[in-house]
Parts: sequence; structure tokens; C-alpha cells
Amino acid sequence: MSSAAAPTLSLPGDPPGGRRAVRVWGIGVAVYFVAIIFRTSLGVAGLDAADRFHVNASALATFSILQLLVYAGMQIPVGLMVDRLGTKKVLALGAVLFTLGQLGFALSPSYGMALASRALLGCGDAMTFISVLRLGARWFPARRGPMIGQVAALFGMAGNLVSTLLIARALHGLGWTTTFVGSSMAGVVVLVLLLLFLKDHPEGHEPPPVERAGAAYVRGQIADAWREPGTRLGMWVHFTTQFPAMVFLLLWGLPFLVEAQGLSRSAAGELLTLVVLSNMAVGLVYGQIVARHHAARAPLALGTVAATALLWASAVFFPADHAPMWLLIVLCAVLGACGPASMIGFDFARPANPPEWQGTASGIVNMGGFIASMTTLFAVGVLLDATGDNYRIAFSSVFVLEAVGVVQILRLRSRAAHREREHHVISRVEAVHVPV
Repeated sequence: MSSAAAPTLSLPGDPPGGRRAVRVWGIGVAVYFVAIIFRTSLGVAGLDAADRFHVNASALATFSILQLLVYAGMQIPVGLMVDRLGTKKVLALGAVLFTLGQLGFALSPSYGMALASRALLGCGDAMTFISVLRLGARWFPARRGPMIGQVAALFGMAGNLVSTLLIARALHGLGWTTTFVGSSMAGVVVLVLLLLFLKDHPEGHEPPPVERAGAAYVRGQIADAWREPGTRLGMWVHFTTQFPAMVFLLLWGLPFLVEAQGLSRSAAGELLTLVVLSNMAVGLVYGQIVARHHAARAPLALGTVAATALLWASAVFFPADHAPMWLLIVLCAVLGACGPASMIGFDFARPANPPEWQGTASGIVNMGGFIASMTTLFAVGVLLDATGDNYRIAFSSVFVLEAVGVVQILRLRSRAAHREREHHVISRVEAVHVPV
């Protein structure tokens, strides 16, 4: 009764949610979970990959950078595909591609073929998260959006844990081919499940038909989504918050902890695991806060950026040769908040765009963090080479991108809030005319 009386909690045409929504959405999340296992499996197989393909560290880093490049480049096309074709078709295509990529990586006899397999995997991976967000928007009421997004991201981080705990052990016990071929079978399982049981939307909540899909229509849809201040604000929030943890987990965290901080590989691995666990815990908290208090979105995002910058600077520029362990632990715990904070970007874009643009808008937002991650991965590598592995100089590149992002967030914040209030007034007026 209370939720029905609250005007901000019910929108015209809001999906009902319920157990069936959880089951259908859960299948989509399972696809994303497997995609994350495949995406992060290289992180625990780096040394094995270097030995198998006889490559140096720079060539090994190309795997991660190429995968992110493909992922980021696919975001707007995938958003358009989701809006045009629906979630089920795009998720199915993504599952086929990332499964073939993982299988190809398992059987690749050469570095070039392995690189192509990772690119294929990145292409399939790029189709999962936006599809899951769209699936949640189609099956759950709008008020559930922030929590739905955070829970989906939480399951993604659980996939990261599977890579860290299971794939790493399987590599040492079963070998390269058996481990990666066996893991690729998980992609087959989720593909069968989604083909049998996943539906794009509940009955009675069909999206309006797309009348045309030519080049002009596509350009117009991208332009319309981009013109919304909430979309651009969401992209810059994602850009500014996500990349420090991504860079730390994906490539440079382990070398920094071992080479610059003098930790053992096992101790460094435990700290990386702490980032993942912190991410999962903070995600649930942020989801609850944003769902109940939309005004907390920008303060949470900016507060996370400030805390990350403070701890990053404290650890990197600690006056002694090595930062104390307690400081590194706090740094990794705070880095765990970067992923949940990046999800706030989607919470700015969601109310700013109509349902038929949600995939496109989400694709624009999702590009932000991955562009920042690619830029920083490359910048840190170049600066390390140029300075003789001076991590203090190389890791300072993080502050440049954070500063750019914060300026854009502050510039767009009031404009997006004004536009969101306009959308809310329109929704309330429409709700008055909806027959009961």
C-alpha cells in the first residue's frame, strides 16, 4: 500500500517483478557470470600463457589491452543491437562468441591465434552486461533498478573469484588444455538455459515496435541518447570511478605490490582477492543507498573518487621504501568500492532515457570506464619503460584521468538533475491519465 501511494515508486507500464522475474533475470546473470570467469581467467594464467606462447611481458599485456579495446568499441553497437533485436538474441550471440573464444584460447597453437581468440571472447563478453541491465529494466519496477544493477555486478565479481580460486588450481593440477576446454563448457550450459527459458519481457509489457533501422535512424538514436545530460553524466561517473580498480586487478596491481612494495606473490594475490571481496560487499550497500536516496548518487561517486585518490597517493608516495601493510590493505578495500561506484553511472542514464533507448544509453555509459582503463593501462606501461620502473611516476597518471572526470561530473551534475526533474513531472502527469 505504501509503495502504491509513493509517486516516485510507480511509473506507467512498470513491470511487476516477482519470482518469475527473478528466475528469468537470473538466467541472464548466469550468462554474465560465465563471461566474467572467461574474461578474468587470463589474470591467473599469465605466467602459463607466457610459457605456452613464448612471449614477453609486453606481448602478454596485449591480451588484456586488446580485450578491453574490443569490449569498449562494441558498447554502442551492442546497445543498438539490444534496442533493436532484444535481449535474448544478443545474449545468445554473446554466449556463442565468448564460448568459442575460450575454446579457441584453450586450443591455440600460436600467439596470434590466441590473441584472436581473446578478441573474440571480448566481443562476446561485451554483449552481456548491457543485455542484463536491459533485462532487469524489462522485468523489474524502476525503483529496483539500482539494486538490480549492483547485484548483477556482484555476481560478476563472484565470477572473478571463481577464476582466482578454481581456474588457478585447475591449471596447476590439470594443465592448460583441460582447464580451458573444461571451463568453456560452462558457456554451452548457459547458452542452452537462455535459449530454453529466457524471455525479453513479461506478457503485456512489450516495447513499442521499431519502425525503421536505417543509418539515419541509428545515428539519430545515438545522438538523442547522447544529448541527454544524464547519459553524459553517467558516462563520466563510470569513467572516473571504475578504472583505478580495473587497472590494479587486470594488470598492474600484482607487479606494483611485488616489485615496488616487496610483497611475496601469495601476499599480493591475497590483497587482490580483498579488492574483489570488498567490491561485492560495498555493492550491496551502495545499491541499497541509491535505491532509497537518489540524491546520494553524486556524493557517493565523488566520495569514492576522493577516497581512492587519497589512498592511492598515500600508498604510492609513502615516504619510506615500502608502504606499511595496513595502508595497502586499506587501499585495496577502498579500491573495492570503485566497481559499485561505477554502477551509479547507469542510475543517472536510466531515468534520463525512454525504454527504447536504454541499451544505447547503457552502451555509452559503459564505454567510459573501459576507455579510462585502456588509457591508464597503456600510460602506466609507457611511463614504467621510460622511467626505469618508477611506479610513483607511472601510477600518477591515475590522478590526471580522475581530475578530468571530476571536472565533467561537476559540470553536468546540475544540468542532469534539472532534466531528471522534468522527466519526473512528465511521468507523474502521464500516470494521472493512465486508467486503473
